[in-house]
Amino acid sequence: MNKRDFVRTMGGGAAAMVFGPDINALFASYAHVPAGELAQDAQFWATMRTKFKLTPNYINLENGYYCFQPEEVLDQFIGHVRSINVEASHYMRTTRLEDKARVAGKLAEMLGCSPKEVIITRNTTESLDTVVSGYDWKPGDEAVMANQDYGAMIDQFRLVARRYGMVNKFVDVPLHPKSDEEVVQIYADAITPRTRLLMVCHIINITGHILPIAKISDMAHARGVDVMVDGAHAVAHFEYKIPDLRCDYYGSSLHKWLSAPLGSGMLYVKEDKIASLWPVFSEFRRADTDILKLNHTGTHPCHTDLGIENAIAFHQAIGGARKEARLRYIQQYWTSRVRGTPKIVLNTPVDPSRSCGVANVGIEGMTPADVAKTLLDKYKIFTVAINGNGVHGVRVSPQIYTSTAELDAFVKALKEMAA
Repeated sequence: MNKRDFVRTMGGGAAAMVFGPDINALFASYAHVPAGELAQDAQFWATMRTKFKLTPNYINLENGYYCFQPEEVLDQFIGHVRSINVEASHYMRTTRLEDKARVAGKLAEMLGCSPKEVIITRNTTESLDTVVSGYDWKPGDEAVMANQDYGAMIDQFRLVARRYGMVNKFVDVPLHPKSDEEVVQIYADAITPRTRLLMVCHIINITGHILPIAKISDMAHARGVDVMVDGAHAVAHFEYKIPDLRCDYYGSSLHKWLSAPLGSGMLYVKEDKIASLWPVFSEFRRADTDILKLNHTGTHPCHTDLGIENAIAFHQAIGGARKEARLRYIQQYWTSRVRGTPKIVLNTPVDPSRSCGVANVGIEGMTPADVAKTLLDKYKIFTVAINGNGVHGVRVSPQIYTSTAELDAFVKALKEMAA
């Protein structure tokens, strides 16, 4: 690939939205470098680091909850706020729906699915709770999920169980599975003739464990069970296309790894599943087969929708494969330096193919809360404590701006605390 083709395929006009000529020239100069090799190029990623405004008060290793926008994307988002504020009702009544459809279309294209199957939401919780609430549950119907799943969705299942008399069944996903088949079988063993829906994490938020979704989907469908995937931490984290997962429903939060404005998410519903879902809020102007029937939430901050488009441009300008390679590299960079150290416990699979940028680490003799507090108070390193469902440690989620020097400081802190 020559330099001109690289610039065009790695963003083209979209890249110009967030990068100046100097950065585009940088991309072109690295056109020949494979993603795995580029992942270790400190100078390249130091340049990417300049695109983010970072606090000097601590090393931020908690990007999994919400990763702030790069400065160029933030500036464009603020511009959307200002322009809509000027247009006000005129914008809302003229071009708002057209703009939202365009952004949803770009999101669908990025994820490899039809625009007829994607809506923009506020977060993963809203997306998946829309599906859980939209089922026509009958007493005795069953749903299968894992204890390691996110609490908000489990709460929604418990709510519909109270309301409709359906039954929730829980499994435990092993921290260090020997094979994909071991994980698939755990879910398979929980399915009965009354099971209607299986919820599974694409990547478990507390450990960073990536699950074999396509294999789980095939198993469940062979038993007549729908599959709903919690992809909160997956979009723009590692490369995949939703159709390849063969699931029926997929939700994600875009303010995490895509670095879109806070309060942006997406929901995918396979086209032949749309008609059977009840909307949470009524929208009688839409056909039962129109996914927009699930998106009627009243007036909302539509400048957030427009910011998603800029975040996609930033992500695609860097390149999803390059970003994934960098995130895998920096996770392995620090985990390989502490794995096997006395009293340090890694709660993320050893096999590097089973994780990407997120990992979880604990220290024997210290509660997760104490580990997180010590890291922040003594070493100025920000993480989040996880203590439950078989996981006892702190979640560590760096981003592309994270330097190996920061990770060296983190490794040093862990070893001192363990000693």
